[in-house]
Amino acid sequence: MTRGSCLCGAVRFEILGPVQRVTDCHCSMCRRAHGAAFATFARVAASDLRLISGEDVIRGYRSSAQVERSFCGTCGSNFAFRWSGLPSAVLVAAGLIEDHPALRPAYHIFVGSKAAWHEITDALPQYEARAPHAPADPD
Repeated sequence: MTRGSCLCGAVRFEILGPVQRVTDCHCSMCRRAHGAAFATFARVAASDLRLISGEDVIRGYRSSAQVERSFCGTCGSNFAFRWSGLPSAVLVAAGLIEDHPALRPAYHIFVGSKAAWHEITDALPQYEARAPHAPADPD
């Protein structure tokens, strides 16, 4: 089991199953939502995400017709990303996850819109938009 929490600790959760994939997203919406060069998300089955505390402080924001982002209303930590095209999965902000030393990104997506001031220096695969082998990744 994998555990995680927001910065202030109000939102606490467990991931009961495996992390399906970790992705670094460079799209402009993820950059703005996270205030960083990119956002790293861990995709998990929605049925495997168990909220332990903080349901009352989680706030949502619909950044597009298909995407709802959630965050802690107390400290502002990004929590999760849900895409209507893939209702069986939740993309959890990987920075909230504790005690998972094997967690590693698989690739970079939407590098066609990455921050001009950021250089990707690792050897992971890069995709201009959605990864061709992962059509269920949201944009």
